[in-house]
Amino acid sequence: MIAQIRKSINNLYDGYVDDEGRHYSLRIKGKVLHLEQFEYNPLAVGDLVEFTPYSEDEGLITRRLERTSSFVRWNVKLEKNQTIAANMDQVAIITSAYEPPFRPRFLDRAITCVHGCDVLIVMNKCDFDLTQEEFDRWALYHRLGYRIIAVSAASGENIEDLKALLRGRTTAFVGQSGVGKSTLVNLIVDPEKKQATGAISEKYQRGRHTTNHSLYLERDDIRIIDTPGVRELLVPYEERSVLASSFVEFAAFSPMCAYGSGCTHRDEPDCAVVRAVEEGLVDSDRYVSYLGMLESLESRRPSYLRTRFRKNKQ
Repeated sequence: MIAQIRKSINNLYDGYVDDEGRHYSLRIKGKVLHLEQFEYNPLAVGDLVEFTPYSEDEGLITRRLERTSSFVRWNVKLEKNQTIAANMDQVAIITSAYEPPFRPRFLDRAITCVHGCDVLIVMNKCDFDLTQEEFDRWALYHRLGYRIIAVSAASGENIEDLKALLRGRTTAFVGQSGVGKSTLVNLIVDPEKKQATGAISEKYQRGRHTTNHSLYLERDDIRIIDTPGVRELLVPYEERSVLASSFVEFAAFSPMCAYGSGCTHRDEPDCAVVRAVEEGLVDSDRYVSYLGMLESLESRRPSYLRTRFRKNKQ
């Protein structure tokens, strides 16, 4: 039988069987799920799995089906990639104009964590003004081809427009703690629900976590994977060329680099991307974001030195 993972807590999974219209409580058969990739977690909300029922509402997972898309971050503690959500049509990256302030570097990192699906960037708390510099950086995403929308969960401004962008699609909501992600999800999926939302830490201008695990929610033709708020987000890549390909503005220039696909777009002579930055054809602040991510990749220990590195069997 095939089920969709809709909730995951420790080693217990809630699987929904569409053909039957009901849920099963699932565990991994033998507590081991053999995978080819090195991952922190074998299953994420949105994954499709094969399972064998052993009671009316329980079953054992035997295989994970191939993912069509994912949102993946780097888990620092275990030095592995961690999939937060899978098999969605788009990822809505939630940011805010105020408390916490607009952080484009976080947006840049979040975009690089998206694989195989569209990106929608949502600015919450739009009733607060951005500085001119912040607005220009926000508008840059639109010029780069990303869909953007400014909303206010407090006033309801543009919430209906946001719903229109979500209808008929499965969307993973990701964002920093305190940006109002859970409040937006409540407005869309269950306006009457009084889910706890965290206050903002004055010291760090960051929110407290209000969702501690990913959860699949739906209403009418809107399907949402609500993910826990995060304070920091690190890119999952091991290969520098994959990171560079996540910066869409590089695409027009990187083929002209003297070092080809092996160019880091940093120190190489005759690098077309560096030249484009110097000529103002690539935004300098986005380029600084790229350099920061590149440095973080290069600072990681080689895989053979990681004490926890092994072929994932979970």
